[in-house]
Amino acid sequence: MPNALYVCLQDEDKIVPFAVDAETGTLTRHAEVAVSGGPSGLAISPDRRTLYVGHRTTPAISSFRIDQGTGGLSLLRTVSQEHAPTFMAPDRTGKHLLCAYYQGGGAAVHPLGADGAVGMPSHGWLATATGAHAIATDPSNRFAFVPHIARLNDNVLEPPKENPGPNVIMQFRFDAQAGRLTPNSPFRVEQTERLGPRHYCFHPSQDVVYFSNEQGCSVTGYRLDRATGALSAVQTITSLPSGFTARNTCSQIHLTPSGRYLYVGNRGHNSIAGFAVDTSGRLTAAGHASTEPVPSAFCLDPAGHFVFAAGSASGRLASYRINGETGALMPLTTYAVGQRPQAVLATHLGD
Repeated sequence: MPNALYVCLQDEDKIVPFAVDAETGTLTRHAEVAVSGGPSGLAISPDRRTLYVGHRTTPAISSFRIDQGTGGLSLLRTVSQEHAPTFMAPDRTGKHLLCAYYQGGGAAVHPLGADGAVGMPSHGWLATATGAHAIATDPSNRFAFVPHIARLNDNVLEPPKENPGPNVIMQFRFDAQAGRLTPNSPFRVEQTERLGPRHYCFHPSQDVVYFSNEQGCSVTGYRLDRATGALSAVQTITSLPSGFTARNTCSQIHLTPSGRYLYVGNRGHNSIAGFAVDTSGRLTAAGHASTEPVPSAFCLDPAGHFVFAAGSASGRLASYRINGETGALMPLTTYAVGQRPQAVLATHLGD
């Protein structure tokens, strides 16, 4: 059974599904799905049967049933929001959807119904600060983090504006029974430099969390205290090659399922930076793969064999095979997808 890949086209109000050949990484385009309101974010339920879509121009969250045979989407429900959701992630039980709201400056926990569809926030609005960029629960499902960037509205295609952001990671405890977030102690992980933590991912076996730093153009690895849920920085490593000084910001960050290789998007340098991960979780630079202009979103296939990077400025999707021995990205094919691809997600179909 092939995998499926979904691309949100924010300016065209549609999602483009693809079938992914699990052996070659070849994409086959399927019928487009109309999704009004500027689809710009994607998440998937733990059972891989429900796709969540965040709308930016008309704030809302939609839930779609995924056909496990074809990858086709059918709308379950759309819930309007006061603010546009920037990042969504289900908790580890699949009973709640956690959302971060960049412009709204907050986070919320939405209950998920028996059909997987999202409902209204179970406990209302939790204020953080403007620039909230991501949220997800740790492997124990007891803690969550909300990173906030260091410069607001930082469009890499424009000169930087001095619009300071919080430049902090906020730490929360998560009650999975009640679906409630409460501030942890300490509440804030302050940044010693203007790093601008943006997105993050968890190592599959080590107590390490990796954050992409939007303004710092780097990755920071944090040790996660399993008992308290507190983060402590252990390493920061640049995402850029030596000598590069032009305008750049980092975007998303992803780790292979094996935990051997980590990737982060460079917007400006227009590359995917690779890192080798040793047995302690420390990173070593493993090169750069040129990609389409402004790679705000990219993903790995479920097996960790391929990378798919969307160029939000070019309207094209670049594909790569991951070298299993070195982590290097080997270019495959580039596909025209449409205007402003803002989110891309791959999933396995079938049981």
